[in-house]
Amino acid sequence: MKKSSAGSNAVNTSERVGCTVADARSPHLLHVLHALQQQCLHISPDAVHAVAGQLDLPVSQVQSVVEFYSFFHQTPRGRYHLLFSNCTSCGDLSLMHLLGKHLGVAAGTTRADGLVSLDQTSCTGMCDFGASLLINGMPITRLDATVIAQIAGLISAETPLTDWPDAWFRVEDNIRSAGLLLNEDVAPGDALRAALARGEEGTLAEIKQSGLRGRGGAGFGTGLKWQFCREARGTAHYVVCNADEGEPGTFKDRILLHSYADTLFEGMTLCASVIGAKLGFLYLRGEYRYLLPQLQAVLSRRREQKLLGADILGKPGFAFDIEIVVGAGAYICGEESALIESLEGRRGIPRNRPPFPVTSGYLGLPTVVNNVETFVAAAGIALHGSDWLRTVGTAKSAGSKLLSVSGDCLRPGIYEYPFGVSVQQVLDDCGACEVQAVQIGGPSGSLIDPTEFNRKLCFEDLPTGGSFMVFNTGRDLLNIIVNFAHFFAHESCGFCTPCRVGTTLLKNGLDKIAAGHGTQYDLDEMQRMGALVKRRSHCGLGQTAANPILDGLQHFPQIFEQRLVNSMFEPDFNLDAALEEARRISHRDDAAAHLKSESQI
Repeated sequence: MKKSSAGSNAVNTSERVGCTVADARSPHLLHVLHALQQQCLHISPDAVHAVAGQLDLPVSQVQSVVEFYSFFHQTPRGRYHLLFSNCTSCGDLSLMHLLGKHLGVAAGTTRADGLVSLDQTSCTGMCDFGASLLINGMPITRLDATVIAQIAGLISAETPLTDWPDAWFRVEDNIRSAGLLLNEDVAPGDALRAALARGEEGTLAEIKQSGLRGRGGAGFGTGLKWQFCREARGTAHYVVCNADEGEPGTFKDRILLHSYADTLFEGMTLCASVIGAKLGFLYLRGEYRYLLPQLQAVLSRRREQKLLGADILGKPGFAFDIEIVVGAGAYICGEESALIESLEGRRGIPRNRPPFPVTSGYLGLPTVVNNVETFVAAAGIALHGSDWLRTVGTAKSAGSKLLSVSGDCLRPGIYEYPFGVSVQQVLDDCGACEVQAVQIGGPSGSLIDPTEFNRKLCFEDLPTGGSFMVFNTGRDLLNIIVNFAHFFAHESCGFCTPCRVGTTLLKNGLDKIAAGHGTQYDLDEMQRMGALVKRRSHCGLGQTAANPILDGLQHFPQIFEQRLVNSMFEPDFNLDAALEEARRISHRDDAAAHLKSESQI
C-alpha cells in the first residue's frame, strides 16, 4: 500500500464516483473505504476501481477487502443504518423486527426510499447494558419497546443524530470491582521515566521477572515475547496493540480504551523503547469506532507533552509514534496474524506460523502484538517494579484479571480479581442465582456446569480472555449453543476447509436438532465433526469453534436428547444445500463444489 498518495487523493476518488468524502486522510485502505462508504452509503464497482488506482493496489485486492469485512456493503444502505446485536447478552432480535414494523422495512433490507436499513451483527461489546444496536456506527444501549418506538419516530421525522437524546449514546464504564490495574493512577510519563531510568535491559528484566503473561487468553510470557522481538533482525521493529475484542460477552477493553488510554499508550511506548520500534499501531475494532475521536485527542496531548514523537522526554534518538487503524467487522482479526494482514490492507486471513510476528510481523518485520490489558499491566510494572504484579495472583498466574460479566445476573459489568478467584465467588458477587451454566472465555472458551463452579480462573485451571457469561435455569441452553454455532459459521474467514465447511455443517446440524428433527445419528455425527474441526482447522477460530457443542454434549446431554425424534435416521438434511454458504464465501459454484446425491452417481 503506498502511503504517500492515499490521504491527498481520497477526495478525488469519491468525486470520480459521484460522492464527496469528508475525511479520508488516513493512508490505510480500511479508512479510505470507510470514508467513501460514509458518503455513498455503499462501495460501488466504480469506487473499487478508483480506490485501487489511487492507492496503486490491484483491483482484486480492494474488491476482496470490500467483500471480506461485514461493515462494508456493495449495495446501498439507508441514511439511517441500524445493526442490532445478535449476542446472547446484548442482543434481542425481536426488537429489530419491532422497529421494522414501525418503519415498514424488513430485516436485512433497505427501504425503497433509502431512508433506513436494518440488519443484525455480532456482539457490539455492550453486554453489560442489555439489548443494544449501532446506528451509523454509534451505540445505543438499554433498548426496549418504548425506546424502539421513539427511534422509529425520530427516523421518520429524519431527525439528525446530533438532535437525538444524549443519554442514549452514553456508554458508562460500569466498573463493579477494581483491583491492581483499575485502582492504579499512572500519571502520563511516570512509567516512561521509570523505564528510562532503568534502561532497556533493566525494563525488560522487570517485565520478565514479573511473570506477566498475555491477557488475551493464551498466556504467552510478555517479557519473552519482547525479548524475541528485540533480538530479531530487521530494518525496523513495530508495536501493535490488539484492541479488536470481538469475542461475544467481552467488553473489558472498552473500559480501558475509554478511561485508561494514557496508560495503554504508555505501555506501548515503553515496549517500543525495549524493542527499538519507531512506530506502533492501535487496531481498534469497528464496533468501538465511536471512541476514535477521544483516543486521537489523547495521542495529540501526549505528543504535546513530548511523550510521543521525536526525542521523547528529552532523550535523544528515542522516537516513537502511534497510529490508529479501525477494523470493519471481522472477528477473525482478533487473531494476531490476521490482524497484521488487515493492517497491511488485505483480508484478515491468518498466516501460517512459524514464522511468528516477533520475527516476521507487520511488513515482514519484527513485531510485538499484545492486547490492551497487557500493555496497561506493563506500564504498572515499569512504574512500580516486578514485585507489584506478584502481590496478587497464583504461582503460575501473577497479577489480576479483568472480567466482563454479563448475562443472567443482577450486577453485570467489569470485575477485577486476583488470578485464582473461583467461579462461584464471581457468581456471588454479581448477584447470579439458579445458574445452570457459565461460559468462561466466550464461545471459544469453556462451558461449565454447577459441578465445576469451584474451579479457579487462572492459566493453570480455567484460562480466560475475560468473558464471563451467566445462564440461569430459565434459559434454553440449546438455543445459546445454536447462537454460538451461527456466530462461528458467520465469522469463519473461509480459508481452510475444516472450518469453512465444518462450522456450517455444525450450525445446520444444531438447527435440525433444535427444530425437533434430529436423531442419535445426528448427535454422533456432530461429535465426530466437532472433533475434526477442532483438530484440523488452520487457526484458533476453527480450533475452538466446536467447543460449545462438545462441552454441551459432555456436560448437558439432556438438552440435546430431549429434542430428538424417535427414529434412528431422518433423511431431511440436504448436505449439498448446507454447503451453499461455504460456496458463497469461497466464490465457487462449479460442479466440484457440489455434492452429488446417490441418484446422480
